[in-house]
Amino acid sequence: MIALVNAARKPDYPAEIVLVLSNRPSAAGLVLAREVGITARAIDHRAFAGDRAAHEAEINAALVASGVEIVCLAGYMRLLTPLLVDTWRGRMLNIHPSLLPAFPGLHTHTRAIAAGVKLHGCTVHLVTRQMDEGPILAQAAVPVLEGDTEDVLADRVLAQEHMIYPAALAAFTSGRANGQASAGAALLNPLPRSPG
Repeated sequence: MIALVNAARKPDYPAEIVLVLSNRPSAAGLVLAREVGITARAIDHRAFAGDRAAHEAEINAALVASGVEIVCLAGYMRLLTPLLVDTWRGRMLNIHPSLLPAFPGLHTHTRAIAAGVKLHGCTVHLVTRQMDEGPILAQAAVPVLEGDTEDVLADRVLAQEHMIYPAALAAFTSGRANGQASAGAALLNPLPRSPG
């Protein structure tokens, strides 16, 4: 979220962040957003006693009231119902910590290490009813190194997430991304250069 906020503060960035919304009132992103003057709101799912439709209706109302045109999910760890997915179809982006279609869902870094893959990474995609199956807008690959732990690999991937999410949103809002991966998709080598 903060990577998107920082990118959008640049005068030539083609998107403006008008609302930061969380289902967790204690989310650090709410504080960070308010510190830079962005409206931030929590709609706690626990207050809806398991009524996911009512919770998502409240979220949708907040998005509409704020004039939101595109929704960017960042660390939102709840599966969405068709109410939100269908309402924002083609206008809702997500970042996922794997090179989709590999490792959808949770615990991606542990699963990548266990599978012995040599490349891992992150994906920006459009949200569809099927979890982590929407059209890919951008990907960044990172190597999986001998001795990597989940935390070390997660940090390497996160650095790339911070780069490709703002780039993918910029391309999407400028009409340069249509749900098809292109030559402009990110493929980066995040390893430090060897001295000498």
